[in-house]
Amino acid sequence: MRDLKILTLLIVICYNLNAQNNNSENNIYAIKNINIIPMTKENKVIENATVLIKENKIYAINKQIPENAKIIDGIDKWLIPGLIDMHVHTLADGSPFVIYPTKGPLVSFNTQYNMTPYIANGVTTVFELGARTEHFGQRNEIIRGDVIGPRMALAKIIGGKKSNPIAKNPADGRNAVRFAKEEGYEFIKVYTWLNEETFKAVIDEAEKQNMKVIGHIPVAFKGKEAKDFFIPHFSLIAHAEELSKQTDDYSYKKAQEFARLAKKNETWLIPNLINMVSISNQAKSLENIKSSFGFEYVHPLMQSKWLTANKFEGSSTETINGFQKQTNFHTLLVKAFKEAGVPILAGTDSGISGIIWGFSIHDELRLLTEAGLSNEEVLASATRLAANWLKIDDKIGTIETGKFADLVLLEENPLVNINNTRKISGVFINGNWIDRSKIDVMLSEVEQWNNENKKEYNWKELLNNLKN
Repeated sequence: MRDLKILTLLIVICYNLNAQNNNSENNIYAIKNINIIPMTKENKVIENATVLIKENKIYAINKQIPENAKIIDGIDKWLIPGLIDMHVHTLADGSPFVIYPTKGPLVSFNTQYNMTPYIANGVTTVFELGARTEHFGQRNEIIRGDVIGPRMALAKIIGGKKSNPIAKNPADGRNAVRFAKEEGYEFIKVYTWLNEETFKAVIDEAEKQNMKVIGHIPVAFKGKEAKDFFIPHFSLIAHAEELSKQTDDYSYKKAQEFARLAKKNETWLIPNLINMVSISNQAKSLENIKSSFGFEYVHPLMQSKWLTANKFEGSSTETINGFQKQTNFHTLLVKAFKEAGVPILAGTDSGISGIIWGFSIHDELRLLTEAGLSNEEVLASATRLAANWLKIDDKIGTIETGKFADLVLLEENPLVNINNTRKISGVFINGNWIDRSKIDVMLSEVEQWNNENKKEYNWKELLNNLKN
């Protein structure tokens, strides 16, 4: 009987493997007559080209089309690498307080609905800067094929308070890094409340553990010289806001000082311009959140939070003017960092009040061009350069043979107008083709669910339940 079960299992396994192989062999796409913007360093546009995609990779460019290939018409369209958002906070199931063993999450989310706005906007990779164990679960769902979603890089927050884990001294900080490494996190995010000694210890330990560091500049450095926080292996600043918080001098000269120190320390920058622009807009009126493009795809719990517990509502004229000064300084920082030759990456802080997953990347790209980057430089910030910092540029970030087929098919040329990144005809995610009609259906499902369940989610009631 035991031998029969083993034989049956082997037959099933062999059948499944053959089925997978047969599906893979038939899963060949040919994008014909497409204009390729490869986003390599040379970035020479390849006009009227053919791109072959086999399984989940770019198989060939301008080679003969196999007979069994599925044809995609690329006439008058443009192909770019999938976009990378280098700063996101994706909704995930969570239990802020464990009341008893076996208790489930306080709030659960549909992972597909969380990921759909990314895919619909051509975001095929995200850098999760508040990663928890639940995000590992989401990534696993995507890898298994249960959910259509972006690649996810995960950073663990380490801070002096208001974070998990909390590190109040260098020994705690080093242990937190080691634990994060053991738990499978790939990056460390240093946070606002670290003291100076612990900040340096965390970064030093991360280097020893071969983990790159991104993050905030702790408030402990306010009033000190900028060179004190530009320390080796602190390789990416998460917001331009981290720099504007360190000074009251919003001059171009100050921006140039920060840029020179960053260049010397090999510290890259995520300007995150949309963050302060969004804060300013919602401080003026919460109607600016409601009218945001894509708001209907935001989970109703977050809609409730953003509109009923918004800390920027009712801001004084003086506060709003202060936000505008910071916004202007962030533009100067982009100009100064470009001038100094410091790499700039695109990130949105999506998930923060008023910043919508997926849709916000296009706002950020536009703001970067307005701050002085060329359209090509902006595209590089969300493709090749981002992949380079994540150390996966051998896999994604450019359109080259052998790389994963993470691609966005556009109706018009984004090198002419960066707003054309919004005009998406279809998306390849890990070799899976999602055309415009399917994108629209996926978005419609999210919107319909949100509308049907809006009354079930109230942020203030949730907080009251936590207290009881």
